[in-house]
This record gives sequence, structure tokens and C-alpha cells, in this order.
Amino acid sequence: MPEPARHADVVIVGAGVAGLSAAHRLTSAGVTTVVLEAAPYVGGRMSTEKVDGFRLDRIGQLLTTTYPELRRTPGLDSLVLRPFSPGILVHGEGRHHRAAVPVSARSARGALSAARALASAPLRPTTPLGGGLDQARLGAALARIAATPVERLLARPELPARAALSARGLPARTIDGFLRPLLSALLCDPHLTTSSRCADLALHAFAGGRLCLPEGGSDVLPDLLAAALPTGTVHTNVRVTDISTTSVTTAEHGHIACRSVLLATDARAAAALLPGLRVPPFHEVTVVHHAAPEPPLHEPALLLDADRRGPVAHTSVISEVDPTRAPAGRALISSTVLGPPPPERTVLAHLAELYGTSTTHWELLTVHHTREAVPAMSPPHDARRPVRLLSGLYVCGDHRETSTVQGALHSGRRAADAALADFGIRTVNAERALPTAA
Repeated sequence: MPEPARHADVVIVGAGVAGLSAAHRLTSAGVTTVVLEAAPYVGGRMSTEKVDGFRLDRIGQLLTTTYPELRRTPGLDSLVLRPFSPGILVHGEGRHHRAAVPVSARSARGALSAARALASAPLRPTTPLGGGLDQARLGAALARIAATPVERLLARPELPARAALSARGLPARTIDGFLRPLLSALLCDPHLTTSSRCADLALHAFAGGRLCLPEGGSDVLPDLLAAALPTGTVHTNVRVTDISTTSVTTAEHGHIACRSVLLATDARAAAALLPGLRVPPFHEVTVVHHAAPEPPLHEPALLLDADRRGPVAHTSVISEVDPTRAPAGRALISSTVLGPPPPERTVLAHLAELYGTSTTHWELLTVHHTREAVPAMSPPHDARRPVRLLSGLYVCGDHRETSTVQGALHSGRRAADAALADFGIRTVNAERALPTAA
């Protein structure tokens, strides 16, 4: 480690997106910052494996174009978002059904008008979203969520997500046929046990924007954040073994003095350094990546399973969403199982049913299994858990807010702001438009 890094105003432990977000906030305020990461790369769970020209995400977390922290965090100006367009397909009763929910953050009034028009139209055959009237109710409910400020959503009475959705008059068929598989994709929670407040935040982001992926793989986002920090800020392969408010101890470089320490690891690693910190339960996630000679679906859509007849919760021809993730002439299909890895033949059989095609000639590229992939957010859940433990000691991460990229980035900014406030420094927010690929 370079000699100047032997002392810093703030040492951040962990170079996931929460820690990197905090580092940008601190360095932009003129605070000398060092980020220490035990792994040989930055990003934590937002990692991407490279295999034979394919870029394979470990967890494959979905983003939305309306995540505020993507526009506020410095370093993400060149991040390109690849949207799922036209959006979502739901597989139910042997068919694909297009979920054309008429909601836009730019015009909640227009969404409500479209919902009313749908309600007055003749009833169409029943789908996993329900009939015409059910779809109108769904569109109106999502429009109201899109138009509701975040702080009001966080102030709503808290229930398990499924109970809250049922209490709002949405029929069970619409919940099971669309909202359950959608929230499974957004929150990795197939049973809708998540706090209704966190589910509302996820639906707010979905209803107001477009689901998307970062171009080039999940690791592009943390790599951009790290590259935009001052040279020498981030140090990988450095394992922190002990922390206090004025120093950290590393296995490789001994003590590093500082004025404050910001802990930005995952929940379990944070509790190992600070015994007593709560470790939440986790959702287990397995992502299976296949290569195929031809794409089984010629559109950049997210395919949800409404029937639950197999292990795959959702799947997508990722190379149709983001062509940079596969070599020319080959298709990349990435599928998410919310649990441990099932037998390969079971996955292929389910994918053959979902896509309506043979999977005989598909090649298994890799299976990424993460036992503690996403922190669970069962009620009661505080989506704004304290980040300041005491003056000089702060903690952040998706386990302190919502278990999304937005939650991790926002948590890092809150922790940095708490440290800056203790230093007597005030900051302001700035937002930019992010490029979105057509």
C-alpha cells in the first residue's frame, strides 16, 4: 500500500457500491478517503464472470431507469442502461402474455386515463393478469403508487406484501399471475413476505420507469465508480481484521490511522467486525447461464413464470437486451432460481416450456449460487436504519435500507453525509440524466 494511505480522514471498509458511493461523497467534499477491499476486485455481489466472450452476472440484479441514486452518484455519467423493451412477458397456461401496464412517471394522469379506457373496453379472455377490469385496476393501482412520494410510501401501515396487495382490492389472480412473479424478480422474494413498504418502493420504481441492465455486465457499475475516484483511493486484496473510531487493522499492512471509519461490507462481515450488529435473514439465489445457437425469443423482454411449474422464477435472452454480453452469432440466456441449484435437466425442461422450444443443444456456461444473496426485508423493516453508530463510526449497505442497488447507493450517501456532518461540512445533491440505449 502506498505510504500516503497510512493515514486518512476516513477509511472505508468494503468496495461494494455502498462503499464506493460513500467514497465519492467524501472525496468530492475534500475529505481524504481510503477504501479497503478484501477481494481482488470491487463491487461485492455485483460481479460479472467472463467466459468465452460471454459476460455472466453472478446475481443479475435488475435496475430501473428511475433509481435516483444512479443520477446523483458521481462517476456514473457514462453508465449506459439497456432496457427490457417492450418490457415484460408472463408465461401462463402454456402461452406468453404481454404485460402492457400503462404507467409512466411523466404522466400519472395519463396512466389513469388509460386504465379507465381499458376498464370500459369489452372484456378480453382471462390472462395471468386477470380480465380487462382486473387489468384496469392493476394499472390504476400502479399509477397511484408511481404518483405517491417515497416518504409517503414509507409512512404507510406495514404488512407482508401479499396481505397489503390483497387489502387494496386486487384480485388473487392478478397478484399471483403478475405481481408475485414481478416482485420475485425485483426482490428475490417468491412468497411476498417482504415488508409492504419495501414492495411499494419497488413497484414505485417499476411503475415510474423501465426495467434495465447496465451495458456490459453488473460489474460495470462498481468499476465506473472506482475508476472515477482519485488515484490511490481504492485498495483491493486488503483484509481488515479490526476497527475502531480512529484506526483500522489489516492483515497485510498493520494499522492505518484515521479520523473516522465507515463500514461498508455485507451484513455478516460487518457483524464480524462489530459484534452486536443485526444480521438479517437472506434470500438464496441461483443464476444459470446458457448459450444457444439461436435466441429462443427475438425480443429484449423479461419472461416471468406465473404457473410455478418449475424452478425458474424468471429468465431472459440477455443478448437481446444487451448484445455486448455475448459473442457474435451466439445467444445468452440467463435464468434465475430463487433457491439452491436444481438439477440441470430440470432447469432445461422448464426453460423449454417457458420459451416453447427445444433446449437440447443449449450449452451450460456456468451456475452461480449465492446462499446469502439478498437481505430479506420482512416486516417490521426499517428502510432507513441508522448509519451513524457513534461519532467516528458509521455503517452502510443494502442491509441498512432496501436490498436493491438503489438502497445500497443511498445508504452509502447517507453514511458519508453523517460523517461530513460530524466534520462540520455541508453538502448538496446534484442529478444528471443517464444515457439509455434504444
